[in-house]
Amino acid sequence: MEYKILDQSHFNAMVDLAQQLNPNLERSLIEKRQAAMLDYEHYTPFGCFLNGVLVGITAGWTTTRIYSGKQLELDNVVMDSSLRAQGLGKDFMAWIENWSRNKGYESIELNSYVDSPKAHKFYFNLGCRIAGFHFIKKLD
Repeated sequence: MEYKILDQSHFNAMVDLAQQLNPNLERSLIEKRQAAMLDYEHYTPFGCFLNGVLVGITAGWTTTRIYSGKQLELDNVVMDSSLRAQGLGKDFMAWIENWSRNKGYESIELNSYVDSPKAHKFYFNLGCRIAGFHFIKKLD
């Protein structure tokens, strides 16, 4: 396994994996949003490679919160569906946790879709806890 910070050269593979997490979104919309995110200063995309192929992605937003200090807020944690439950995600998250510690982060936070009980179990097994509810209001 190899882990690294991603860049524009990984764009198509990132979109492919993001589509697995968001199958109801049009690919063109994922592409548009991913391109915009790559332009943000406080956005860091991470990749997990197996035999040179990108098989896992997530990205972190650097924020500082009163309740958690400097934090890496992970977004769109995806491991290729054909490789899940093999320990790759656990190792990937451990690498991100070490990267975060080395960069002076005090916490990692993430959201998980409410209809993803396998993901919830995965995060609990990593030592995460539910700290609140995430609310969203779509603006038309």
